[in-house]
Amino acid sequence: MLHGKKILLIISGGIAAYKALELIRLFKKSGATVRCVLTNGGAQFVTPMSVAALSEEQVFTDLFSLKDESEMGHIRLSREADLVLVAPASANILAQMAHGLAEDLASTTLLATNSPVMVCPAMNPMMWNHAATQDNLKILEKRGIHIIAPDVGEMACGETGQGRLPEPENILMAITNFIQKDKPLSGYRALVTSGPTHEPIDPVRFIGNRSSGKQGHAIASALAAKGAAVTLISGPVNIPPPKGVETISVQTAQEMLAACENNLPADITVCAAAVSDWRVDGCAGQKIKKSANKTPPTFQLTENPDILKTISNHKNRPALVVGFAAETENLIDNAKSKLIKKSCDWIIANNVGDNEIFGADNNLVTLVTAHETTEWPQASKETIARDITDKIVKYMIHIKSQKKAA
Repeated sequence: MLHGKKILLIISGGIAAYKALELIRLFKKSGATVRCVLTNGGAQFVTPMSVAALSEEQVFTDLFSLKDESEMGHIRLSREADLVLVAPASANILAQMAHGLAEDLASTTLLATNSPVMVCPAMNPMMWNHAATQDNLKILEKRGIHIIAPDVGEMACGETGQGRLPEPENILMAITNFIQKDKPLSGYRALVTSGPTHEPIDPVRFIGNRSSGKQGHAIASALAAKGAAVTLISGPVNIPPPKGVETISVQTAQEMLAACENNLPADITVCAAAVSDWRVDGCAGQKIKKSANKTPPTFQLTENPDILKTISNHKNRPALVVGFAAETENLIDNAKSKLIKKSCDWIIANNVGDNEIFGADNNLVTLVTAHETTEWPQASKETIARDITDKIVKYMIHIKSQKKAA
């Protein structure tokens, strides 16, 4: 349900903190990664050791910890999560959030995050119904904070009313529904290749190209944003892996093909990597030195495996296979020819002859299918990734409707 998602769980003070331990277990069982921030109040009810044992991650407690700040830092901690969840959320931490206080690691992280935030209030019914708490909740709702209302029932203090933390299973369900809303690709698996490949000549030299991986990584991120479970097979790049995506790093075309086949079956495959067509037949074991007579070395090249063609004709062929064609001349003719030769469904073609595409933030592409050839306006690679993903969504919905009709 939450495969590949990263959740930052903030455990604040209150007897309901014990339920956070079960919540961590359920998150892990659902495939999520859980990092936890434990407030001083929360640590009065559950220990950092128990939280660490269940989450299998370091537990963060101190804003001024030199070790934690050097290894992670509250800014990174706040930004790397797909969701920040405060459970239980005490009246105190709700007040801190409403008034923008940054008094400890938890409140500072909440102030620094750009990820969605959800809170699960838990407190005495009188505290819940107090005008100050209700005003704070209205402020948070206005700011886009998502609130899971507490349950009605008997409290640990013996009073009865609204204020109980919902059961962990119900919190999990609410979070799953929240993450999967507007996720038309939920339930689909996507495989994306990105970046260049490096084919070794000797231990220090290689055959490569100028691909930055920006377009492929953006496509992986856009597919994940629409709910797909995405595996990204990336060649050597200098950009971070996208959030919410399983990333496998490779070097060579042979390694990329093996990783792709190991991750089939998939419903969607987008081959955006700039794979080297050739590799040296027999990589030298040591660095090749200049010869005394200054004769340059010669290399015997052998053809690399054709990843796009292999996937398009695989026994576990995805329902949609999209390839890229980076050309320097005859863009459309070469793209149409590649579409047929590779047996894929779409080709995204771009002209890289002017060296303004590799490594750049913008792209200019033409979509080539068996039924259309459409040049899209120049745009950022993120925008093009979203446009490609929107077209993939329509295609997959169409296939699904055809299957239902049959």
